[in-house]
Amino acid sequence: MSRIGKKSVAVPGGVTAAIDGGQLSVKGPKGTLAMPLSDNIKYEVGEGSISVQPANDSREARAFWGMQRTLVQNLITGVTEGFTKVLEITGVGYRANAQGKNLKLQLGYSHDVDFAVPEGIEIKTPDNTTIEISGIDKQKVGQVAAEIRRWRKPEPYKGKGIKYRGEYIFRKEGKKK
Repeated sequence: MSRIGKKSVAVPGGVTAAIDGGQLSVKGPKGTLAMPLSDNIKYEVGEGSISVQPANDSREARAFWGMQRTLVQNLITGVTEGFTKVLEITGVGYRANAQGKNLKLQLGYSHDVDFAVPEGIEIKTPDNTTIEISGIDKQKVGQVAAEIRRWRKPEPYKGKGIKYRGEYIFRKEGKKK
C-alpha cells in the first residue's frame, strides 16, 4: 500500500480540474496544466479533491500509484503557487544577466553563453551571481535549471561554477607538504 497514494489531493478554491480525452487538466490563477492519464491508475475528480487509486491489483499499478498522485499534486501546486529554483554562480568574473527572452552568461569561456529562455519559464537575475528560474511546470523549471548548470558545473578544488542554492560542494584538499 502506498502511503502517499492513499491521500487524496485537495483542490483549493479558484482551481478547476477535469478529465477528458485521457488527460487530466487543471486550471488555476497562474494558468492551465495537463497530464496524460495512466491506464493502470483510476482517477476520480470529486468535490474539492482528486483521488488516485490503482485500477487493478498488478505490481505495475501499485508502483505507479504514489508517483501519479504526486504528479497530480504538482499540477495543483503549479497552477496555484508555481515553482522556483535558484542557482548561484561562484567564480571570479563569472556573472549572469537576464535580457528579455535571453540569459547572458559569462563563465570564463572566450565567449559569452546566450541561453534562450523557453516558453512558460521566467528568469530573473536579482544580482550578477544569482539566477531565479520560475514557472508553473515543475519538470520544465528543473530541466531549465539543469541545462544552465551544465554550462559550468561546480568543481571540487576551488568550488567555482554554477550550483543550486543549498547544494554543498565537497572540496578536495590540496597537496600536503
